[in-house]
Amino acid sequence: MRQLLWMAEGHGRDEWSRLSVLLALTANCHRDPTKGRALKPSDYDPFCRKGKERDRLIEVNSETIGDLKVAFETM
Repeated sequence: MRQLLWMAEGHGRDEWSRLSVLLALTANCHRDPTKGRALKPSDYDPFCRKGKERDRLIEVNSETIGDLKVAFETM
């Protein structure tokens, strides 16, 4: 089960790294350069967040593992 969790997290990281680049590119194309800084892909990637907020986003414990089991049974 541990390896399955690692694979699922790795897949999520991979997908978010690609999507966050596209989101940052699109947002920077449509932003007003006089109103702020350019956005980075890490602004959109939940796996790049630091500290408690990142830990809260990917927390898996005995209460949430049942949700993972249900998700993978339906595949």
